[in-house]
Amino acid sequence: MKKRTLTLFILCCLAGYFSFAQSYSIVIKGGHVIDPKNNIDGIMDVAITDGKIVQVAKSIDSKGARQVVDAKGLYVTPGLIDMHTHVFFGTNLNQTYSNGPNALPPDGFTFRNGVTTIVDAGCTGWRDFETFKKQTVDLSKTRVLTLLNIVGNGMRGGQFEQQVDDMDAQQTADMAKKYPEQIVGVKLAHFNGHDWTPTDRAVEAGKLANIPVMIDFGGSTPTLSIQELFLNKLRPGDIFTHCFGQLKTREAIVDVAGNKVKPFVWEAQKKGVIFDVGYGGISFAFSQAIPAIKEGFYPNTISTDIHTGSMNNAMKDMLNVMSKFLAMGMKLPNVIKASTWAPAQAIKRPELGSLSVGSEADVAILKLHEGKFEVRDAGTFGFFDYTGYKITGKEKLECEMTIRKGKIVYDLNGIANPVYVTQGP
Repeated sequence: MKKRTLTLFILCCLAGYFSFAQSYSIVIKGGHVIDPKNNIDGIMDVAITDGKIVQVAKSIDSKGARQVVDAKGLYVTPGLIDMHTHVFFGTNLNQTYSNGPNALPPDGFTFRNGVTTIVDAGCTGWRDFETFKKQTVDLSKTRVLTLLNIVGNGMRGGQFEQQVDDMDAQQTADMAKKYPEQIVGVKLAHFNGHDWTPTDRAVEAGKLANIPVMIDFGGSTPTLSIQELFLNKLRPGDIFTHCFGQLKTREAIVDVAGNKVKPFVWEAQKKGVIFDVGYGGISFAFSQAIPAIKEGFYPNTISTDIHTGSMNNAMKDMLNVMSKFLAMGMKLPNVIKASTWAPAQAIKRPELGSLSVGSEADVAILKLHEGKFEVRDAGTFGFFDYTGYKITGKEKLECEMTIRKGKIVYDLNGIANPVYVTQGP
């Protein structure tokens, strides 16, 4: 009798084990997992069930899984986070980035780049955020978060973005507090003038709502002091975007005469100011980035500032920007961190940017092409900035697959078995 009971117990355990194995929605096999939050950098399997990461281990039994993904030779990372984008697209042709033609529909560019979360950087202000939420945030499969513009009218262009009277800290903070799930910060952008009032009001709104501020200096003659900005205006956790820009109307972080990062810039990063790439159309120059990287000054976060202009210029997309930093000497784990876990921390969303068990299953599977795949230029890849300056690198990232909320939303070469990609919302 005891022997029969023991046999039944063992059979029940085995049935439970195989039932668990069969419950996986997706098992990603044999990929090189890079998960900076959890200090994982090696060959691992990843299992997904009910939209969540349920296991990351050396070997996971994929028998019975609904889909198995062959990731051998590929890198498996958290879904990428692009924290500087412009996606309040619309048909108001005179409103540029605010319900206008210069912004982009999120799902059209994100998943093909391994991006699962984006932050709209200031297209909308407190006056029109709810319109943006209804027509873009709520309808996108991509997770869309927002930096609310200190200008109530957002990025409508021209005179609207110069209206200091429309920079209302209290109204901005009130809207941010009304929608804390979507609004992750305050944005100042495009203001032209030697005036600290816009910066002060943006920071005030950030304080009132207890959220970070992203600063984009539009331009000033003479230029506003970035030392004053970093050390006296911004708080730890506030964000300086376009950090490698070099324009006559903005002070740069690298002293071009000596090709050295200015001493107070190091002090600011140590203080906790976040330096964000925000590549954009004309807001990144190799003349700033190369000497900074050579000195060991790395951006905290990598982002695109993607819009209709930048995507067709030197920037292209998130993976192209990441590949440029590889070419300049950043190591792949650092580039991945600056594109996943670091931006998640910057926007105060620690539940994002990792493959932690229990987290929502946002995953990017990337191929790192090496120079041998490119015949032109003696086996190297060419990267250029908006000035036409060109550098070469031996590595270039490409997205093989993107998983959002536990469902495959992009599969470049059919590496899932069976192959099917989620359609619709």
